This record gives sequence, structure tokens and C-alpha cells, in this order.
Amino acid sequence: MRNGSSRVKFSVVIPCYNGADTIGNLLESLSKQVWDKPWEVIVADNRSTDDSRAVIESFRDRLPGLRVVDAFERQGQPYALNTGVRASRGESVAFCDVDDETGEGWLAAMGNALEKHDFVAARFDFEKLNPAWTIRYRPNPQKDGLQQYKNPPFLPHAGGGSLGVKRFLFDLAGGFDEDFPALHDTDFCWKAQLAGYELHFVPEAVMHIRLRDTLGGLFRQASYYGEYNVKLYTRYRSMGMPELSWRAGARQWKRLLRRLPGLRHASERPQVIRSLGWRLGRLKGCIKYRTTAL
Repeated sequence: MRNGSSRVKFSVVIPCYNGADTIGNLLESLSKQVWDKPWEVIVADNRSTDDSRAVIESFRDRLPGLRVVDAFERQGQPYALNTGVRASRGESVAFCDVDDETGEGWLAAMGNALEKHDFVAARFDFEKLNPAWTIRYRPNPQKDGLQQYKNPPFLPHAGGGSLGVKRFLFDLAGGFDEDFPALHDTDFCWKAQLAGYELHFVPEAVMHIRLRDTLGGLFRQASYYGEYNVKLYTRYRSMGMPELSWRAGARQWKRLLRRLPGLRHASERPQVIRSLGWRLGRLKGCIKYRTTAL
């Protein structure tokens, strides 16, 4: 059953910026989902200039609960996500990234989990959508449980494209912070948990994740994560996050410098580039947010 005369129980929100190459695969995977309660799909178009709209429209017959909303006012995934949630009608909301795909039974597993819990996260699968070399450099952090934050140790979290949340809790937590173009998902996970709501792992709900498959994309993503990791630190160190010393960061830089010769070897290059992007991103974040948490 999908969106009909009954009250919508579950909304799937997809932020989309120039996703024409992949959103068809995501919507195809959603069209195969089965659940016995009313649900809908909301795509928030965040200023796409490619054929995303045409691809989305081609799924009208297969996804009767499909709607497209304009998220044109501000560029950025958190703004698009918030816009999609505001347009949704479900009692619960789950999020999908435009380049991922839902696994068989994902909808029912997430929907049923959100009838028991207020905040949930699906399991990641890296095998289906990625070449072998990308998996070698990127261990799956959400295969057997929630992601553990280690820099420094703090609350568990999960990728934004795996999250499901009751609408009241989304509103209570203030939605996604639009000043976090990256790691807004981690920030949201922590806001919800600090408000007293546990994040539950749902292993039966599988999300097939697409990793960066170019060295340039890998570097840019790692740099972005490093920069906004520092912003998270400046926000949460007054809320129980352990303090980072500049000496620990300096030791990490020394380790990276010793690994730089690995750039000459194809087998080591992706991990070295990822580490270099991360450390340079953190350096940028330290300068930007005036901290020594290298």
C-alpha cells in the first residue's frame, strides 16, 4: 500500500542535486518495496541543472506516492533535507541519498522499527555498488552496528542516508543544521541523543552505499569531513566531548608524512590520499574555527 486516503505513516525524503545518473536506480529500488501501511516519497530538488526531474517524473506510475518539491532557496544537502521533511506528511521520516539504493525489505524494516522506536539507523552494504579497490581503502563502519565516533570518543552516530526518525523528534531536534554542509547527520544524531532519545540499529534494513570512486572525489570528501569534524568539536566539547591536544594532532601529521611515499604505489595511494585530505581539512578547520585540535 502506498499514499492513499489513509493518513501517511512513513515518508521517504531524498535530497537531489544533479542526480540524474543515479536517482533512477534509487527510485527503482524503492518501487520494489512493500509495506502494508501508507507511505510516500519526497524528492527535494536542490537546484538541479541536469535531467533529474525527467528521470523522477518517469517513475510516477511506479511510485504513486511520489512528489517533487523545490529546494531552491539555498544550496546544500541539509537545506534540501529540511525542505523535504517540511513537505512530508508522514508520522515518521527516513532519508535516502540520491546515489544509494535500498535493499530488499528496507521499507518494511524501517517502518516497523519506527513503530517501536523514535530514532533508527539502517545497515550499510558496500559490496553491491562499488569496485573492489574502493572497498579495500574504506572499511564499512556501519555493517554490524552504529558508527563509533573516535576523534575524540563521543556518542555513536550513523550516516544520514540510513537514518529514520519520528517527525516529532526531528522537529524537537531542530532538523539538520544548515550551517553544516557536511556531518550534519552526525550533528543531528548527537542532538537527538542529548535530548534523551536513543539511536537504534536496524540490521534488517539494508542500504547499499555508493563510495567515491575517483582519487579526487576521495580527497575532497575527506577534506570536507576533516574540516567539519573540527566544527563539531568546537560545538560539543562543552557538552562532554573530551578535549583534543595539539600534540596528538602533531603526532598524526608525523605519521602521515612517513606514509607519503605510499603515493607511488597504487595499492596504498587511495588511503594516503584520504588521510592527506582529512588532515588538511582539519588544519583548515582549526584556522577557521580558531582551535588547536589538529
